Amino acid sequence: MTRIDTKFAQLAEQGTKAFVAYIMAGDPDTERSLELMRGLPGAGVDVIELGLPFTDPMADGATIQLAGQRALDAGMTLEKTLQMVRAFRSEDDTTPIVLMGYYNPIYSRGVDKFLVDAKEAGIDGLIVVDLPPEEDAELCIPAQKAGLNFIRLATPTTDDDRLPKVLQNTSGFVYYVSITGITGAAAAQATDVGPEVARIKAKTDLPVIVGFGIRTPDTSRDIASVADGCVVGSAIVSEMASGKPVSEVLDFVKSLSDGAHSA
Repeated sequence: MTRIDTKFAQLAEQGTKAFVAYIMAGDPDTERSLELMRGLPGAGVDVIELGLPFTDPMADGATIQLAGQRALDAGMTLEKTLQMVRAFRSEDDTTPIVLMGYYNPIYSRGVDKFLVDAKEAGIDGLIVVDLPPEEDAELCIPAQKAGLNFIRLATPTTDDDRLPKVLQNTSGFVYYVSITGITGAAAAQATDVGPEVARIKAKTDLPVIVGFGIRTPDTSRDIASVADGCVVGSAIVSEMASGKPVSEVLDFVKSLSDGAHSA
């Protein structure tokens, strides 16, 4: 079992929903990014989703695109992202970390080398948004053999014909994208999400976590109430972009996690 599997087993035993927080590695710089990452577990974050900055983030809205650009401008690379994970792991060996990004940097490093290095650094799972199930032999299956979860996204346009293919080699959890479009583009609605989560859960035993469009503690609670938990990304990244002290950003994260945990 990975740290992700262990965490969700613990949450299920406690009857608690999961709160997942997304941050961009190296935004606005390595020091503050690592300070934020280290503070997330204390702010109630169950799983950390760590963005790998990339020059062409096609699934992301302006907020996360700009965060990635700030990180790249500050010198963040895949290697430095792995170093950041190692630094985090020197103090925290239990909080699951999911690396979210695009295939190009991984391909450039070499899949075999990347998987060895990611596992050694302390990464538990991958979300690679531009690798569809048809490309599972490229990274998904090797990742699972290396002991990493490969987490797939399902969307409002993933119909019943497509869903089995999406779920086929997914592990850890299923990430349900609550809206049609890019990150940060619209507000998630529990009335829309609930039936879709139920449809997915009828086809898998994996937890279903909902992301995109969650910006407030109330929405965090409402979405978590119809799923196994929720993900917040753009709203947290926006707080960092505003220049607030990391302590204030963590207070905001705590309000979101409290919302999800009260569901």
